[in-house]
Amino acid sequence: MSTLIWVVVVVVAVVALAAVGYLVLQQQRRSRLRARFGPEYERLMAEHDNRRDAEQELLAREQRHSELDIRPLPEESRDSYATRWTEVQERFVDAPGFAVSEADQLVAAVMAERGYPTENFEQRVSDLSVGHAATLDHYRAAHEISGRAARKEASTEDLRQAMVHYRALFEELLQETTRGR
Repeated sequence: MSTLIWVVVVVVAVVALAAVGYLVLQQQRRSRLRARFGPEYERLMAEHDNRRDAEQELLAREQRHSELDIRPLPEESRDSYATRWTEVQERFVDAPGFAVSEADQLVAAVMAERGYPTENFEQRVSDLSVGHAATLDHYRAAHEISGRAARKEASTEDLRQAMVHYRALFEELLQETTRGR
């Protein structure tokens, strides 16, 4: 074989290896994102026109999250928030709509003290998705019910469900010490 043929064979082999390496890296990144974001990964896949855009959004969320100063709550804060949560749940019996509103505010207060920005709901969800993807569906459902409650369109059972949903995220935020950092 001539030198030219050997050069072509080597170039083709290098290109093939590079392509395989690229595909393996993409698959590893995809697996890592799927494991980290769980149901949020699938939700974004369905929401975006292509996988690359959705994965870029998740990577951007990770980048933003890494720049936040997320910290665990001091024990006295955790105890205080737990007491406040119990009080909110007790008020549910007499004023369910008000209790749901308080639950939303309490979750936002915990988030703020932990270092999460709380400027708007979509940004909160985006920031929480990095470390709390498993409870995002709870938070979305609670927020949606809370919105209906504000318009007087939610039943008492809906409001009870909102409290259950808020509690899932609240407990996770309260107990978390180092995960998500």
